[in-house]
Amino acid sequence: MIDAKRVLVLEDSLIIAMEAEDILRAVGVETISICNSIEQARDAVAADRFDFALLDVNLGEVMSFEFAREVATAEIPFGFVSGYSDTLDFPEDLQDRPLLVKPFDEDAMRDFLRRLFPS
Repeated sequence: MIDAKRVLVLEDSLIIAMEAEDILRAVGVETISICNSIEQARDAVAADRFDFALLDVNLGEVMSFEFAREVATAEIPFGFVSGYSDTLDFPEDLQDRPLLVKPFDEDAMRDFLRRLFPS
C-alpha cells in the first residue's frame, strides 16, 4: 500500500503503542521505533531516518505540538494520534495534519496513511 518502511511512534501508552505496531506491520511497515517520551523521540530522530512519524498528542504532562514542528523541520511526514475527534483545538499551524483517532483499527490506519501519503 505505501512505500514507507520506517516509522517513529511517539506514544506514552505501551498498550496503544503495541497495537499500533501490530497494525503498522499488517500494512507493510518493516521497522517501527516506539518512543514513550519526546526526549527519546528526539534521540531517535537524531540517530535514524524515518519515512513518517505517528505522534500521540497528549503525553501526560506535555503535548507533542512543539516536537511535531521539529519533525516537520526535519522533513519527516507525520500525523497525530489522539482521543480527540478533530484538530480544531490544535495550534493553527498543525490543524491540517492527518489525525488517527483512538481507538483505531487496521482500516482506520489505512485511511490515515492514505491522507498522509496521497498519491
